[in-house]
Amino acid sequence: MATPNANQFDVIVIGAGAAGLMCALTAGGRGRSVLLLDHADEAGKKILISGGGRCNFTNLFSAPENFISGNPHFCKSALARYTQHDFIALIDKHRIPWHEKALGQLFCDGSAKAVVAMLLAECDTAGVDLRLGHTITEITRADRFQVVTDRGDFTAASVVLASGGLSIPKMGATGFAHDVARRFGLPLTDIRPALVPLTFAAEDLALMRPLSGVSLDSIASCGKTAFREATLFTHRGLSGPAILQISSYWRDGGEIALNIAPDLKAGAWLIDRKRARPKTEPKTALAEFLPARLAAALAELHLPPLLIGEISDKSLTNLGARLNTWRLTPAGSEGYAKAEVTVGGIDTAGLSSRSMEAKDVPGLYAIGEAVDVTGWLGGYNLQWAWSSGFAAGEAV
Repeated sequence: MATPNANQFDVIVIGAGAAGLMCALTAGGRGRSVLLLDHADEAGKKILISGGGRCNFTNLFSAPENFISGNPHFCKSALARYTQHDFIALIDKHRIPWHEKALGQLFCDGSAKAVVAMLLAECDTAGVDLRLGHTITEITRADRFQVVTDRGDFTAASVVLASGGLSIPKMGATGFAHDVARRFGLPLTDIRPALVPLTFAAEDLALMRPLSGVSLDSIASCGKTAFREATLFTHRGLSGPAILQISSYWRDGGEIALNIAPDLKAGAWLIDRKRARPKTEPKTALAEFLPARLAAALAELHLPPLLIGEISDKSLTNLGARLNTWRLTPAGSEGYAKAEVTVGGIDTAGLSSRSMEAKDVPGLYAIGEAVDVTGWLGGYNLQWAWSSGFAAGEAV
C-alpha cells in the first residue's frame, strides 16, 4: 500500500523468512503500510531447504507441549489463534499438493518453492513493500522507529524482529535480533544450538566412526524426555531424528540414554536364544534385531569370542541392559552450522503472549525463532513461525 512518504511506513518487518512473511502479509491485509526488509538476496531461504527441499510446513498434531520455552504457557495464545489447520487452508487455497508422512508431518508433494511463492503472492496482494539486499546498520526510536540501512533510511511506528536465530549461518543467520533486543533492554535467555547432531570422543567415537551410515529404530532420552525415532551413526557421533530431537534438551556435560532394542527386553531375549540355539554366534543372534555391522561391533566389544551357548547368563544380561539403556555422554554438538534451530532467544517474560509486543518498548515486536520458543522436529518450528507471525501481524 502506497504511503505519502516512500520511506515512511506503519510497520517495518525485519527478516523475510517464514515468520516475517506471515507477519507482513497479515499486517498488510489489515490495511497497514508494511516494509519487509532482509539482507539476503532471496526471501524464505530456510523455507526452501526445509524438509529436504519439500518444506515440512506444519504438523497435524501441533500443540503447546511440542515446544520448549522458559515459559511453556507463552506459545498457547498464538498457536490457538493461528493453527496448523489455518495454514493447511492457505496451502489448499493456493492448490499446493501435499501429503502426510510419519508422525503427522506434512510436506509439499513438489518443491518448497511453492510455499515461498504462495507467501510472496499473499504479500503482493496485501501491498507489502519487499526490499531484499538491505543491510541494517542501526535502529533507533524517538517518536517513531528509524531503521538505517546501507540503501537508505526508513521510519515506522512499529518494528517487528523476525530475523531468526543463529542456526545455519551459511544461509545468512546472524544474532541480529538478539543484538537489537539487548540494545532496547529486552532480556535474553541462554542460547544454544538445537535439533543438531551430537559428537563423541574416545571409546564412544572409536565404536561409532566405523559404523557411519548405520541407522536403526531407537528411543533416545534425556532426563524424563524421550523420543522414538531413527538414530544414525556418523563419523563424528550420532544423528538421525531421535538424536536431533533429544539434542534440544541436552546440555553440555550431560548424559543421554539410547534404547536400541525398544521392542525387546534384550537380556531375556539373548538368554532365550542361548537356550534355543546354543551354537549360534552372538553377532548372528544380535543381527536378528540390530543392523549386522552394529551387531558384530557390539558382540566383539562386550562378549567373549565364544558361541552364545558358552557365554554366561550374566554377560548376556549385562549386554541386554546396555542395549536397552546405553548411557552416553556427548563431547558436544555439531554447533550452529548443522543446527536446524536455536533454543532460547528473546525472553518471553518481556513480551505479550497475545501480540508478541515488548512490554517495555511499545511498537517493538519479536516473532519466530528470535523468541525463546523452540519446536520439535517435524514441522513444529514453521508452525510457530506462522502462528507468532500472524499474532504480531494482527497487532501492529
